[in-house]
Amino acid sequence: MRFVRIGGVPHHVVVEGSGPVCVLSTGLGLAWFDWAPVVPLLAPHRTVVRFDRPGHGLSGAAPAAPTAAGEAHRIAAVLDAAGLRDRPATVVGHSIAGFHAEAFARLHPGRTTGLVLVDSSVEEHAAAPAAPAVRTAAARAAGAALGAFGVPAAFGPPVRRLAIRLSRSGGPDPAPADLVRAVYGTTRVLRGALLENAHYRAVAAELLALRERRPLPPGAPVTVLAATAGGRRWTARQRALALLLGARFRETGPAGHLMMLDRPDAVAEAVLHSTVRGGGHTPAT
Repeated sequence: MRFVRIGGVPHHVVVEGSGPVCVLSTGLGLAWFDWAPVVPLLAPHRTVVRFDRPGHGLSGAAPAAPTAAGEAHRIAAVLDAAGLRDRPATVVGHSIAGFHAEAFARLHPGRTTGLVLVDSSVEEHAAAPAAPAVRTAAARAAGAALGAFGVPAAFGPPVRRLAIRLSRSGGPDPAPADLVRAVYGTTRVLRGALLENAHYRAVAAELLALRERRPLPPGAPVTVLAATAGGRRWTARQRALALLLGARFRETGPAGHLMMLDRPDAVAEAVLHSTVRGGGHTPAT
């Protein structure tokens, strides 16, 4: 475990294992420890990098609203800070971090050996909302007000526990109680989640525009994993995403949105099979 300063913000980074590099990025409001079930399956074969975005986990507060390009460059900066500048990586994004991972592959093709989207967010027709500064101010004000009333300290950990249970196909939150209190009892993490949520559609719209200008790296396999608990419409949208990206598609179950907790084996398998091949992407099935 280490802290590295990127853009003036302390970032919490964990590097384990050996071999080709993969970097794991969590969805909105989650933390590095949510990948814990996957790491033992990868570490014997991969150098596994986990990190917390600003306002998440143990990283410092978010200084500005997120953007797709900014989060892509953040992944690159995390790899640089971990001493992995010259080692291309398979980038893995869960939920909203699927936007970030895909943006990384498009903006840093020479550093990408594969892309794995784990029940990724999907927006087919997103348009950037107006008045982004107002949205930022509103998110910050809401976070400050809730923090002043002690809401994170009182309700943050139990809300986290409930959200995890509802987002799984079965089973409780496996995260250690001390880590849950340390992360979710803070106003910093509440503010980070509110800020990221406020700019969700703007990030989605930016990625859609990026797809028009920057292709995915040739020969770097893409895998789309969809959780069975999402239902038929969600599965159809995930399958369409796979077709759009020229990706291998896998519907995985039993699994809820937090597939890394329900089916770490499926996530690990996708990462281990995401290596550059001369023949290009594996087609969707």
